[in-house]
Amino acid sequence: MNVSEERTVSLWAVTEVAPDAPPLGQSEQVDVVVVGSGIAGLSVAYELAVAGQKVAVLDRGRIGSGMTARTTAHLSSVCDDYFSELIKLRGEDLARIFYQSQSAAIDRIQSIQQTELIACDFRRLDGFLFPASGSQESDIKRELDAALKIGVDVEKTRGVPFAGFSDAQALRYANQASFHPLKYLRGLAAGIRARGGVLYADTIVEKVEETDGGVRVTTFSGVSVSAKSAVVATNSPINDRVALHTKQAPYRTYALSFEIARDTIPDALYWDTEDPYHYVRLQPGEGRTDFLIVGGEDHKTGQADDAGDRFAALGAWTKRLVPDVGVETNRWSGQVMETVDYAGFIGRNPGNSRVFVVTGDSGQGITHGVVAGLLISDLILKEESPWRELYEPSRKTAGAIGDYLSENATAIKSFAEYIAPGEIDSVDKLRPGEGAIVREGLTKIAAFRDDDGTLYKRSAACTHIGCHVHWNSLERCWDCPCHGSHFAIDGTALNGPAVSPLAGE
Repeated sequence: MNVSEERTVSLWAVTEVAPDAPPLGQSEQVDVVVVGSGIAGLSVAYELAVAGQKVAVLDRGRIGSGMTARTTAHLSSVCDDYFSELIKLRGEDLARIFYQSQSAAIDRIQSIQQTELIACDFRRLDGFLFPASGSQESDIKRELDAALKIGVDVEKTRGVPFAGFSDAQALRYANQASFHPLKYLRGLAAGIRARGGVLYADTIVEKVEETDGGVRVTTFSGVSVSAKSAVVATNSPINDRVALHTKQAPYRTYALSFEIARDTIPDALYWDTEDPYHYVRLQPGEGRTDFLIVGGEDHKTGQADDAGDRFAALGAWTKRLVPDVGVETNRWSGQVMETVDYAGFIGRNPGNSRVFVVTGDSGQGITHGVVAGLLISDLILKEESPWRELYEPSRKTAGAIGDYLSENATAIKSFAEYIAPGEIDSVDKLRPGEGAIVREGLTKIAAFRDDDGTLYKRSAACTHIGCHVHWNSLERCWDCPCHGSHFAIDGTALNGPAVSPLAGE
C-alpha cells in the first residue's frame, strides 16, 4: 500500500528508498523477476544479485512504500505466537528451526549493513517478555520451559523499566536487534543496483504465469518481464486465488511514536502477554531526544472501524507504564498476515515449479522477509534449503484445523453481507469525509464523499474473489476482511491480493 494514498504517516515514511525508480516502460528479459519491494522482495533480490543473477524488481507504488514502511521493526527471533504454541502444532524440531532461521535473519541484516555500509541504526538488544498482570506469571514459566527445550538463549529475570512492573517476573532473550527499516531498504536497493539489478516503481502487475522453461510477469500497461523464475512478495499474494489465502488472515495493527528523553528507559525490545499484546522499542533521535514506539490493539481487518479508540487505548497504556514520555509525533496502522500455524509461507507457490512466494509474516515481517531472501535464493540456486519444510507454502498442519475453520468463516460472513441492508439508505446522507456502504437496488455500493463534496461510488465487491469491502475511516480506504486487499476512494487497488480496481458504478 502506498503511504501517499493513506492518511497516517509512520515515523519512517519520510525516508525514500529509491525515489528515482521509473515505471517499467518496455518488456525485459532477466534471470529472476521479483514482484514487491518491501523487506521480502528486496532481500530476495539482493541475495540473488550477490550470487550473480540478473534481477528486476517491480512494485505497484514507490519502492519500499508498502507494509515495511508501516512496521515497528522489531528484529526478534522469538515466536510472536509463543514457542509453546509452535511446539504444540509443529513439534520441537521445526520450532528449533524457526528460532535458528529467525536468528540467522538478524545475523544476515547485521552482516549486510556492515558489508554495504548502511547507516540504519542497527544495534543488538535484549528482548523482554513480561506479564500484563500478576495472574499471567504462569505464562512466563511456560514460555521459559518451551524456549529451553529448543535451545533459545533465554533466562528468567525480574523487573522491566515500566511503572508498576519493577518486580514482575520476565524473560530476557539475548541477541535480538533493532534498526530503521527504510534506511536499511535504501541500502539494499543500492546494493541490488550496484550488481546490475533494476528497480521499477509504479508498475502494476496483472499476471504471473509459467511458460515453457520460464515465467512471464505481465503488467496492466501491457509490457512484460520474462525470466527463469518469479518471486511474488506482495504482503498478500496477487498470483493465487485460493491456495494460501485460506490458510492466513489479515489483521490491522496500530502504532504510536512519542518523543522521550534519552536514557529514560534502557534500549531494548519489550512485549507483554496481553492478547492482543503490546510491543515497545526505542528509535534514536537527534540530540538527547529519542522516540518511543508502541504498537498493539490489533483486530481482524475490516471487522472494526474504531481506530480513534484504539489509539487512545494505546496512548493511555503507554502513559501509564512510561509516565515521563513526551509528545506524540506519529500515529499509523499496518497490516499483518497471520497464518494458522505461526510460520510464514515461503517457497514454491503451490502448483508451480518456477514461481515462488513470500507471505504470512505472522507479525514478524522483517525477519520473515530476510528469511525469504536466504531460503528462496537457496531454492532457486541450489534446489534445497534446510528451512524448506518449516515454511513450505503447500503444507497442511493437522493441529491448526480449528484456526483454519474460524479464519475462513470470515469469507462466508462477508458474502452474507450482500443480502443485508446498507449502512445508510442513501448517498445523500454522506457528509464530507465520510464513507459507507449503500444498497442501490440489488447491488451494494462503496460510497465516499470527499472533503470538497465530490462523491465516489464503486462496487462493494473486492476484485480478488468478491468479498464485501468495509470502510476504514482512519486511512480513508476500503478494506477487504477476507484476504487483506485495500482500495483507494477512487477504487484503485492499493494492497494485494487484488490487482484490479473496484468496479465503477
